[in-house]
Amino acid sequence: MNIQLGRSKNVRRAYGIDEIALVPGARTVDPEITDTSWSLGGIKLEIPIIASAMDGVVDVPMAGSLSKLGALGVLNLEGVQTRYEDPKPVLKQISSVGKEEFVGFMQKVYKEPIKEDLIKKRIQEIKALGGIAAVSGTPAAAIRFSKSIAEAGADLFFVQATVVSTEHIGPTGRETLDLQELCKNIGIPVVIGNCVTYEVALQLMRAGASGVMVGIGPGAACTSRGVLGVGIPQATAIADCAAAREDFEKESGKYVPIIADGGIITGGDICKCLACGADAVMIGSPIARAEEAPGKGFHWGMATPSPVLPRGTRINVGSTGNLKTILVGPAGLDDGTHNLLGAIKTSMGTLGAKTIKEMQQVEVVVAPSLLTEGKVYQKAQRLGMGK
Repeated sequence: MNIQLGRSKNVRRAYGIDEIALVPGARTVDPEITDTSWSLGGIKLEIPIIASAMDGVVDVPMAGSLSKLGALGVLNLEGVQTRYEDPKPVLKQISSVGKEEFVGFMQKVYKEPIKEDLIKKRIQEIKALGGIAAVSGTPAAAIRFSKSIAEAGADLFFVQATVVSTEHIGPTGRETLDLQELCKNIGIPVVIGNCVTYEVALQLMRAGASGVMVGIGPGAACTSRGVLGVGIPQATAIADCAAAREDFEKESGKYVPIIADGGIITGGDICKCLACGADAVMIGSPIARAEEAPGKGFHWGMATPSPVLPRGTRINVGSTGNLKTILVGPAGLDDGTHNLLGAIKTSMGTLGAKTIKEMQQVEVVVAPSLLTEGKVYQKAQRLGMGK
């Protein structure tokens, strides 16, 4: 539906995750027999959750633990793990520095050069733990380090930027990344993001992406929407990109998973992303709350330390339980941030969906009052959904 913003501009209404609700159908399914498995780059995963490639979320031990639980953790190859042989003292300083000094301090920390030998070492350390070695870098890092990433034995390479496209106009004489060539020649599956539109998602799939990440700006620690004014609310973005996935499958016979990335805090958020068409979600702050997380209760975005235009901040998310409690329970909190897998399976059962693909077909309604209707006491007493 187009709305007239003014005489010179018609706009489309877009919806966020908080504005929609999922509608039960004519059947229910026992949660125990629901199947939450999915595949990414030929790797089967039991839990449709990926931990974000952020320094406060994933380090080598966390990547190994996530793999053992059936999920996936992505290591940031342009963060402290590849700039410092021992990143623990640096992470401790990031957690303790004052708010006024934070931006300058982060820029100083991330001026330390990336060391190619540490890229190889971290990948090999994850493999030694029996984990899936999924790593992330910007397009610039892909140009510089793709050979080393492949040689070190990485299982998945995530190419991530605030906004990514197959057509980039750069300065004369400066090398730009050819995504199609990268996907074709690197020898490992490449997951690309982020995007929010049908057209770009389709272009990325045609370029050879093994997965496409959807979301610009909704992350808890991201300030891109405020700094750049760019983004599409997640429910609409996911549905648009899922349509590209369906059309690409008809066109090529290849199914490319859609990964909703950003603004996802609770089990209910994850379920709504799946219902909008996502195959899985990428989450940061919920995993940053694990006792094992390298940020020790703090979380910051990948663009936070930008030397010219920081687009993130550090938030205190606290530590609320161990990783197992957060992912598979049993839950110790009643606000939807523990036992995320249990929430997915219970929601699927309630909605009558046995698989992720069936979950993508459930009825969705616009429901602006979903999270506030009847919750006066919870809000007043800061309990449950009112926290």
